[in-house]
Amino acid sequence: MMGSWSAGLISASGRLALLICAAAALASVAAAQSAPDTESPQSNVVAEDEPITPVPLPPAADPLKLALGERLFGDVRLSADGNLACASCHDIRTNGAGGRTGSAGKPSLDTLSVFNAALSFRLGWQGNFRGLAEHVEASLENPANMHTNAEAAVRRLQKDPGMTSQFRAAYGRGPDRDDFLDALLTFEKSLLTPGARFDRWLGGDASALSSAELEGYRTFKSLGCSACHQGVNIGGNLFERQGVFRPLVSSPPRIVRVPSLRNVATTAPYFHDGSAATLEEAVRRMAAAQLDRTLNEQQVASLVRFLKTLTGNYRGSPVTGAAP
Repeated sequence: MMGSWSAGLISASGRLALLICAAAALASVAAAQSAPDTESPQSNVVAEDEPITPVPLPPAADPLKLALGERLFGDVRLSADGNLACASCHDIRTNGAGGRTGSAGKPSLDTLSVFNAALSFRLGWQGNFRGLAEHVEASLENPANMHTNAEAAVRRLQKDPGMTSQFRAAYGRGPDRDDFLDALLTFEKSLLTPGARFDRWLGGDASALSSAELEGYRTFKSLGCSACHQGVNIGGNLFERQGVFRPLVSSPPRIVRVPSLRNVATTAPYFHDGSAATLEEAVRRMAAAQLDRTLNEQQVASLVRFLKTLTGNYRGSPVTGAAP
């Protein structure tokens, strides 16, 4: 529901593609309704029939590299002025975002969560980055963020005997550019949030969702939301145009990478400009702008109930919203 329609969908062709996607979503609903009752013991087959797949466990990683990457993620020496770390914008103690959104006085896009970012096919609101490595280097070099580069950051780290020792333990040598980036990427790849109640339901736990939450999921599919929000990240895997039937946001970009709905209940505000303060507001606006639907209060509440089941766990605890 937080995404929009694709770069290739303009005017009439946009409506046609929307109808095709909506038809596909409706077909999926019909197939699901004709399948065995997902609240029965046979629900262990549900994952094969649904447009969404569970978040996997984090990949295996060398614990020394993982610990080093986590330390680097929180190290302000990665920024030119020594005031900003990756964790300053991406607070993993809460929702993986929840931090600053740019330098004071400079326009910026709402911070996307780093949780489950490794599962998306592109990164950033405009999908400018093809992978974590490219995104890390761009963040280091961005004047609104770190305003430095990997080589300069490594030179600063090389002056710290403790950091040098930790690099030697993990990589067999002191800090260098490749190992610096590898350690950061090792940690970022670990930032997955499995175990959402909806994922447990997908895995066959019929008790994981209430009947009201399941009805919200059926509404999500019947309206066509799953045409854009599907896959393991429930989004993050295609580009869409914002505002197919009516305006959604007031500022560019118009084409964005569909954001993930993972942990969406914890990541307010919504949209790239942060203009929707609540999940309810975001759901209403998305339905109107992208699907040409005016939802009643019951439909909004039903969808929000479902979306709240998408909150996963990091290090054994549910992801939480950032403090206002």
